[in-house]
Amino acid sequence: MTTLTELEPILTSGPEWLGRLRRQAYERFSALGFPSTKDEEWKYTNVSPIAKTQFVRAPLDGFRPRRQDLPDLGCAVRLVFVNGRFAPELSTLEPASGVRVQSLAAALTDGHPAVEAHLARYASFEKQAFVALNTAMAEDGALVEIGKDAAPERPVHLVFWTSAGDAPVAVHPRILILAARGSQSSVIEHYLGAPGTRYFTNAVTEAVLGPGAVLDHYRIQDESAQAYHVATFQAVQDRDSLLRSHNVAFGAALSRNDINSVLDAEGAEGVLNGLFLVDGDRHADFHTLLDHAKPHCASHELYKGILDGRGVGVFNGKIIVRKDAQKTNAIQSNRNLLLSSDAVINTKPQLEIFADDVRCTHGATVGQMDREALFYLRSRGIPAAAAREMLTLAFAGEVLDEMRWEPLKERLTAELHEILSRAMEGTAA
Repeated sequence: MTTLTELEPILTSGPEWLGRLRRQAYERFSALGFPSTKDEEWKYTNVSPIAKTQFVRAPLDGFRPRRQDLPDLGCAVRLVFVNGRFAPELSTLEPASGVRVQSLAAALTDGHPAVEAHLARYASFEKQAFVALNTAMAEDGALVEIGKDAAPERPVHLVFWTSAGDAPVAVHPRILILAARGSQSSVIEHYLGAPGTRYFTNAVTEAVLGPGAVLDHYRIQDESAQAYHVATFQAVQDRDSLLRSHNVAFGAALSRNDINSVLDAEGAEGVLNGLFLVDGDRHADFHTLLDHAKPHCASHELYKGILDGRGVGVFNGKIIVRKDAQKTNAIQSNRNLLLSSDAVINTKPQLEIFADDVRCTHGATVGQMDREALFYLRSRGIPAAAAREMLTLAFAGEVLDEMRWEPLKERLTAELHEILSRAMEGTAA
């Protein structure tokens, strides 16, 4: 990575409390080092390509995309970040009642009290090397505040666009979402970059849901096929809150996503939905954790993987039910479709239950294309490639249909259709 001397301007930037936090995080990262496959949580994901690459800090004057090259999902608020830094000329900030969104760098400059009160309070870097690295090196990101009882009609759209110049760059976006009591909101995190470029995105998001708050959180990873992407999403939920998390991964050569939520008061509910597609030699890893810390909480989880070529997928889903979390209702499912005999999926759904009055189920399936369904479509004159594509889209549809923002669902469906069309061109029965 970079040397401590090169990091000095970052580690000493900002208010005194942030400088202390950055140094603590960097010291912890130095002690932990990059995880290896000897670590149980990283058993199936080798991050040596990241560890061995000499990434540099993204230049301030690097190539910038045009506004029309960026996704437009019809959101009133769109913050665009280019190589990890806020780009106001590419952003849209229409007034939205009860919603305040600004770059994290601006919030730190203004001395916004919410940042010091919440930053790094939930995503711990004690055991997580990449969280520690992000906490030490994050230069910008977003602060999203949804006021009490606010219910904006359109989502907040955060776009992170990255490219590499003469050398591969590393960016460390940091997002803080504060959803106040009784609010109902949606936030879209969208990660993408210049095609054919190699870079490293290391993102951390912390979300705090107040009593009765409802948050739809969408996370779209559509990076360059040569990029590396590591991300942590950590939520904490208060009484009667509802988190609906939607994660889609179509890009990156190597990606790892940790999605965690603590149901920390009675009546909280967590919904985790995910879809990933890997082909060629690409690798995607999803680790999820739903921590039922209090009684009378519910969680529902569905993750689906589509694997082709020599693609490798990893799903590790854990549900913890604490001793006092009686009356817990938790359902977890992971389903995987293998389109190639060379594709590999490593799946491990887990339950850790320390209470005795609960209802919990979990399971995983791995299979190939349904031959009977394929034969049915072929017998009605549908070409083999088109039939395979239809069945694959139907498999993915269960996850995409859970998305409540139609422009995003339509965009992802069209993109998946394009990917599958290219992959299945020329296939025969």
